[in-house]
Amino acid sequence: MKVLITGATGLVGTAITRQCREAGVDVHYLTTRQEKIREEPGYRGFLWDPAQRTLDPRSFDGVHAVINLAGTSISQPWTPSNKRKIQQSRTDSLDTLFRHMKTNGKGQVEYLVSASAIGIYGHSFTDYHMESSTHTGEGFLAETVRQWEDAARAFEALEMPCGMLRLGLVLAGKGGALPQIARPVRFYAGAPLGSGRQWQSWIHLEDAAAMFLFAVHQQLEGVYNAVAPNPVTNAKLTRQVAEVLNKPIWLPRVPAAILKLLMGERAELVLGSQRVCADKIKMEGFTYTFANLRPALEDLL
Repeated sequence: MKVLITGATGLVGTAITRQCREAGVDVHYLTTRQEKIREEPGYRGFLWDPAQRTLDPRSFDGVHAVINLAGTSISQPWTPSNKRKIQQSRTDSLDTLFRHMKTNGKGQVEYLVSASAIGIYGHSFTDYHMESSTHTGEGFLAETVRQWEDAARAFEALEMPCGMLRLGLVLAGKGGALPQIARPVRFYAGAPLGSGRQWQSWIHLEDAAAMFLFAVHQQLEGVYNAVAPNPVTNAKLTRQVAEVLNKPIWLPRVPAAILKLLMGERAELVLGSQRVCADKIKMEGFTYTFANLRPALEDLL
């Protein structure tokens, strides 16, 4: 089997690429940067420019499935120009892939799976969001995810099965949010954010990567929540990070007002609460290596 990955050099993409190579799955990947091009047995990079809707057509040679992860970081300041980049980087990437396959044919491509995000769900301390949830958000994150998923659904016109994995908080030893959560704890300055009651629907990086490959092998169609089956509150996440690091938590909570003052609208990333259900992907047969937070943190910290 051969897969084409966009966003292959990012956090999740790097893990997927490694798991592919360990499983004997050949990888083609698209990048906008010449210096990231590599050509090795079973691993080859190609240039593309989603903003210009161009890509190297050789990237599709022999490809059976496409894994789309492309999108600029949402952690950058939410200025008007950055907001456009965040949204367009996601929709332009999918549109570039779609236009290529519509114009040149699908070749051997049988399936596409795209990253999405649980940011589409509305903020709530009590709701338990399934994929069919009608309580969706109204802010920038939710609108970004709606546009992202609409761009993925366009592939239905090519009569190609398409899956979307709504990623939660991806926990990794290097990169992502966990090092930022752990850093103040290591220096005795850790504290829950806001009320600490907000739900954090997390997933270990290895499980996130494995879920994309599971989707490819099973050709899962539609939306699936890519989260671990046991979400925790921000207060519990902070406390368990401290326990694993053997550090005390003695500071009071960081007030939401201060976070909003420092981060502006972007404070939604740390104060938003989405308790998300993993039952649908479990019923498909996906098995987690890290279903509970404590073993995940012990593995990563």
